Amino acid sequence: MPSLRQLRFLTALADTLNFSRAAELCNVTQPTLSTGLKELEARLGIALAERTRQSVMLTPAGEDIAARARRILAEVKDIEAAARQHSGAFQGEVRLGAIPTLGPFLLPRALPEIRRRWPDLRIFLREELTDSLAAGLAEGRLDLILVALPHDLGDAVVEPLFQDGYQLAVSEKHALATKRLAEPEDLSRTPLLLLERGHCLQRHALSAFPGSTLHADDTFAATSLPTLVSMVEEGLGITLLPDLAVDAGATRGHDVALLPLPGACPRQVVLAWRPGSPHAAAFRQMAELFRAVRRDTVGA
Repeated sequence: MPSLRQLRFLTALADTLNFSRAAELCNVTQPTLSTGLKELEARLGIALAERTRQSVMLTPAGEDIAARARRILAEVKDIEAAARQHSGAFQGEVRLGAIPTLGPFLLPRALPEIRRRWPDLRIFLREELTDSLAAGLAEGRLDLILVALPHDLGDAVVEPLFQDGYQLAVSEKHALATKRLAEPEDLSRTPLLLLERGHCLQRHALSAFPGSTLHADDTFAATSLPTLVSMVEEGLGITLLPDLAVDAGATRGHDVALLPLPGACPRQVVLAWRPGSPHAAAFRQMAELFRAVRRDTVGA
């Protein structure tokens, strides 16, 4: 049967499409990695990669087997984690991914408490878009993800944390700035400045009022919420900001007026992990910690 070492070589090559970088990831020499992959191809009787002087490309069979190898390696990692769990301590490494519209506003407040509660735990953080996080969780690249629904997370275990509503952000010189609250009609008349395509917040914001049709401003797409706030402050448009970001101070120091949006459908913030994870009990404790941090943020 293929060895775990060979499977690691294959996934490293799939991730980098470069023999030198793949060898660095595996802490071996390039000849060692190349030999291991050739032995794997010979054992399986198929070509896994196409090699030229300029590039490396996985074959369709290589892509399929690399995806299966990731799942196998993730299961092996879970076996190691389960053994540590039987020692009675939550320790080792956890790779946590978060979307950009949640991580910066929740994790800085949660991490000190996580370190206090689990001092022997090392957390490695990744900030990516939801599709990438969901794939990383399924493939075993990540152990835990912090995302917002609705979104298809496959067979992941999903632990709801809290609902995150929206507020309308406008320049203090904007005609809407004097209103007590915003209505769907106010939003439907003006295209919204939103994050670039791929951010789930864009889709969530446009569906905040199911009975109304909201439009994105096609002339601009931001890469982050701070950029959106700055554009609004300059009077270049209006946008929807999540309550979490507002409560964490995203508009502090900016000449921006915030209007409540009664009736808007909030997004559901969740923590998700793979079924059968040996850390499930600890992850649920971590979820309660995130809920407590959110409650404290609202009360701040």
